[in-house]
Amino acid sequence: MENPIEIIKNLTKSDYQNERVNLHIHTKYSDGLGDFNELTSQAKEKYQVFAITDHNTVQGHLDNPNSGAITGVEFDVWHKYIFLHLLAYGIDINHPAMQKFYARNKRDTEKDIVRILSKRNLKELISAIHLSGGIAVLAHPACCWALNLEKFVKELVDMGLDGIEVYYPYPRWRKYIKFSSPAEVEKIAEKFNLIKTGGTDCHSINLN
Repeated sequence: MENPIEIIKNLTKSDYQNERVNLHIHTKYSDGLGDFNELTSQAKEKYQVFAITDHNTVQGHLDNPNSGAITGVEFDVWHKYIFLHLLAYGIDINHPAMQKFYARNKRDTEKDIVRILSKRNLKELISAIHLSGGIAVLAHPACCWALNLEKFVKELVDMGLDGIEVYYPYPRWRKYIKFSSPAEVEKIAEKFNLIKTGGTDCHSINLN
């Protein structure tokens, strides 16, 4: 596969809006309902570029190294009073720096109430992602409980944040809880020159 980071950097707004790309998909390896191989098979038919981003685990990628998916993982982490999800793309999943951040058991990948107790240090996590060759992207930012989203993102940028999820829907409870608009998120991304990513945050048995 071509360098996944370069692939992501070269994607356009049109790629996301015309559903040629989906960089946010969950499987049974975390809290998704779909089988890893079945979803990657569907994704190959539906998208030009896709990533599997299970919560706190890369076991799906370890078990299926030739899936065609960009390597991804979605980490649960706190910054001050704000709970957030940090996407890591293109990492070397076996890199020593990453090992302490992976889930210790299946429960750490599934239940919200378990995952919200995360003790991961955000600055250390971003550093580890970079050491392992990947990029760090803030997931669904409009749903972060930040009173000032721009200030919050700036603090993450100062820690090394590379990108922000701009193009995504609001599945499940997130359609009711929004602290800012997608348009505001896009402006923030442009202000801080962040890589813009997107995906459906799929947790279903299929990608439709």
